[in-house]
Amino acid sequence: MGRHGWYTGAGRWRLTALLGVGAAALALVVTLLNTLPGGGPSTAGTSRDGDKVHGTPATPPGPPRPEVGWGFTHTQYSADDGSGTAVGRVERLLAGDRGLPQDQALMGWGADNPEPVKGRYDFAAMDRRIDFIRRSGGTPVVTLCCSPDWMKGGRPGVGNTDWSRSALETAPTPDHYQDFADLAATVARRYPDVRHFVVWNEFKGFWNNARGRWDYEGYTTMYNLVYRALKKVDKDIMVGGPYLVMDSLDPRDQNASDALKGPWGAMDRRVLDAFRYWNAHRAGADFVVVDGSSYTNDDELLPDEFAATAKFTAVGDWVRRQTHGLPLWWAEYYVEPADGKGERTGWSEAHRLAAHAAGLIAMAEGGASSGFYWNPEEARGTGCAGCLWTPTAGAGGGRGLPMYALLSRFGEAFGPGTRYETVSVAPDDVPNVRVLADRERVLVVNTLGRTISARVDGKRFDLHAYEVKWLDR
Repeated sequence: MGRHGWYTGAGRWRLTALLGVGAAALALVVTLLNTLPGGGPSTAGTSRDGDKVHGTPATPPGPPRPEVGWGFTHTQYSADDGSGTAVGRVERLLAGDRGLPQDQALMGWGADNPEPVKGRYDFAAMDRRIDFIRRSGGTPVVTLCCSPDWMKGGRPGVGNTDWSRSALETAPTPDHYQDFADLAATVARRYPDVRHFVVWNEFKGFWNNARGRWDYEGYTTMYNLVYRALKKVDKDIMVGGPYLVMDSLDPRDQNASDALKGPWGAMDRRVLDAFRYWNAHRAGADFVVVDGSSYTNDDELLPDEFAATAKFTAVGDWVRRQTHGLPLWWAEYYVEPADGKGERTGWSEAHRLAAHAAGLIAMAEGGASSGFYWNPEEARGTGCAGCLWTPTAGAGGGRGLPMYALLSRFGEAFGPGTRYETVSVAPDDVPNVRVLADRERVLVVNTLGRTISARVDGKRFDLHAYEVKWLDR
């Protein structure tokens, strides 16, 4: 993903991922609407009562906790839309696994502009996503990004939303930070069963070109206003940030940090500076949020795709030390570099699954208790590399895929509060396998593209190429 003239390895922003549902239809009618007598920005289809409780909120099982476990993020295309048969199939799949935590952005990634004109709201698309999460039994999380155009110098009005990447990556101007906080409070009142909010996404729009660093002062000011607004709605709402991309570089890069580095590369010191400032000046936080990839900004997997996942452990350890043990979330995590089109289709599914499992293990070993898989669902078709289920456009869609089986089982086995235990691995097998265990089960990953015989936890067994295997203890 390019940002402000420099590059980050996450590389998963595409124009279609930014478009809100129905944006094209709104653009079609705006010309007529904006030429009606009166001349003001169109408010067609909006409502003043944005904070009116929507639908039937799910009843939480108890007071919210700062950890939610391992789940996924809804992207532009998701299972809330399509064939009723396929949508229902995914709902039942998720409900059978107790829903999984599910994150949805406020604007973009399937959600329309929530406030096209100040005080006038359109939550139709957001309502549909929240309804899906409720029906599938999930724990809802809302990422408070991005912001309506009028908060960042754009034109107000239905149909005037600029869905280009540059516009979406623009933060509210300082004079509208409070307006964004007010919108966050409106969302919290509309969906009282959403108990976890993440403030903004990857510091988008907070790069200071003049200083060549992040505008961490501006982000933190906005974060604090949002934090206080949400706590005013309900003191038990859980709020976290800063959702920084934990970029790593070639150690020879001028911006490489000496404070946090390893065989996987060196952290970008500008990111660490931004994190330290937020951590020192935040009004509060119930959990801390980061994201990132195992590979460097140059798409280098150092020393290889499995050893590179040690970055997640190192970053987690560092963040937990800085925050004195705040619960750690990975809002996004990537182990497979994208191609020039932002696609990740170069690996076999077995290879992808093994690397992803190794990444999950590394995050858990770094102290993370929650994480969200960026689900790359396609609009239609049958093939879907790395997806959790097949596309839901047709009645035959919505069928669980191997990545879903891994994520759901990992979440069930190693949820918040898990006490991890050391597992014996034969010395010859240590370089070739990754393991994670509690008192009941062991997850074993073969990092080689060939069959091996391994001895883990006192048991000898074969592992096929890139096999991910669960053992009962």
